[in-house]
Amino acid sequence: MDYRDLKYFEVIAEEGHVGRAAERLYKTQPALTKCIDRLEEQLGAPLFERAGRGIRLTAVGATLLARSRQITLMMDDTAREIGDYANGRAGNIRLGCIPTLAEHILPSFCEELLLEANKVTIDLKVSMNDALLEGLKTGELDIVLGPVIQSDDVFQTEEIMHDQMVVMASAHHPVFKRKCTLRTLLDYHWVLPAQSVLSRQWLDNVFDRHHLARPTVQITPTVLNMIMPLIERTNLLGFASKLNLDAGRGNLREVVLKETTMLRRMGVTYRRDMYLSPAAQRLIAIIKRRYGAE
Repeated sequence: MDYRDLKYFEVIAEEGHVGRAAERLYKTQPALTKCIDRLEEQLGAPLFERAGRGIRLTAVGATLLARSRQITLMMDDTAREIGDYANGRAGNIRLGCIPTLAEHILPSFCEELLLEANKVTIDLKVSMNDALLEGLKTGELDIVLGPVIQSDDVFQTEEIMHDQMVVMASAHHPVFKRKCTLRTLLDYHWVLPAQSVLSRQWLDNVFDRHHLARPTVQITPTVLNMIMPLIERTNLLGFASKLNLDAGRGNLREVVLKETTMLRRMGVTYRRDMYLSPAAQRLIAIIKRRYGAE
């Protein structure tokens, strides 16, 4: 059954007159008559009967009209849904994000994305960058937000912003009452992530290069967002992103030392050979628009 024949049939039924339907559709009357003939032949029953100078639906015709209108609504909904997917207003994004960006940056991305495309769904994995890149490599993730990596045959990375990892302490920490050096930092205990974490390795290497002992770690949380509350509420030193200071944590201060300032380039990474849905492309565009490289 031809969908175009059904659309013509709907107009004929609404007008109750082939001539008026022909004028409305910019078709000839013979063309519309052939349309009705085709439908009646396929259904094996008449769709119209004479009614004065016009025509009216038979019981079969009334049933077909109801079904045809349902089909029209379904087709319209399908066209809108496909349009939403094609324009990135719908669909699913499998997103990986490191904890720092997940806490301080990602919410603003999601806010803008959902304002533009409230039908998009996101499966979010928050983890360290090596685990996220492995998920991207195996096809479990579409996009990763984290430190910039070297683009290669597999991954494409686009830088979006700069960040700094610095030593932090409670605003009332005794370290601020004395002149601070690398050696001074060793007088205090620390809260640091596991040694497998790159920022921890970088900090340890700073002390190694200066022929000093490594920091004494008193607490090693596996959940990284526990580090900031622990720094705020204890006399432990920590090593964390300056984004935490920008977020208005008034009880935190940076222990300013050039040697312990780690520059980080943050970016969005995806696989070169993986299909990126319009929704994923829309999110990348938002990220690049909101946080262009410094």
